[in-house]
Amino acid sequence: MSETVANSKGTSKVKAKAPSASESPWTQARRRFFAGRQGPWGLRMLGFVLLFVIVGPFFAPYDRFSIPNPSEFVFLGRPPSAEHIFGETAQLQLDVFMLTVNGGRGSLLIGFISAIGGITIGTFVGIISGYFGGKLDGFLMRLVDVFLAIPSLFVIIVGARIISELGGTGLMTVIIVFVAFGWMGTARLVRGQVLGLREMEFIEAARALGVSPVRIALRHVLPNAIGPVVVSFPFAVGGAIIGEAFISYLGFGVSPLTPTWGNMLSNSQQFFLQGNWWWVGFPGLFIVLTALSVNMVGDALRESLEPEGRRA
Repeated sequence: MSETVANSKGTSKVKAKAPSASESPWTQARRRFFAGRQGPWGLRMLGFVLLFVIVGPFFAPYDRFSIPNPSEFVFLGRPPSAEHIFGETAQLQLDVFMLTVNGGRGSLLIGFISAIGGITIGTFVGIISGYFGGKLDGFLMRLVDVFLAIPSLFVIIVGARIISELGGTGLMTVIIVFVAFGWMGTARLVRGQVLGLREMEFIEAARALGVSPVRIALRHVLPNAIGPVVVSFPFAVGGAIIGEAFISYLGFGVSPLTPTWGNMLSNSQQFFLQGNWWWVGFPGLFIVLTALSVNMVGDALRESLEPEGRRA
């Protein structure tokens, strides 16, 4: 047997095998994920970006801070050529290819670690709040409300500024700020899932058998509430990468000496209108490509884990 699965735009259809009774929900979700187009293409695009930043230095003839021809000063830098495939920066004439590779490492590190940290904290806060309830639930949700009531952009800029004044100007500064103010949405999402799970029969049976609340929360509740968390992870990665680029562009992010795609945009903005488009263009292209790929993966995960939301 087979089932017809519509894609996210509803314009094309993909033939997929009907789920077997012996298949686990995760096996069915994986099959639906790879039966569509968004998920595999998103993974290919993300794989290309990861491959670029990992193996890129092995194919570059220059160090990221080397000035190949200091005697030939070109104020705006030279455009892409066989010698410098991404061109040169203005003034110092650094190799844009190497800057993009190393900037990608910094931006992806911020994106993935911030997402992992924020989602981990939010997941455990949501489980504790939803499962144990009572005054603890009320306190944690009021704390979430307070954090959500503060404009996120204002908080990120002020937080990064405070940490930088205390001496932190590296990648960890931005990661700490993003993690500290990026867990609330996950906490609410997981709490909602747990509230629906804690009264189900298998949870009641575990309680009747004398299983400890902590064991029930970790062994029975968490695995059944993890679906929305998995879906939210790619979006959190993309949001952190774009957020870093934005605050670095404004001058409140990572130190200019630390390469990230956001810093490249910030350093090159004054030369863009003078004709140096490649210094802005290549990091901007990789930001767009990365954000698009993780959002495609996130959409595909949502459709795979929540198939009822995909049916017309």
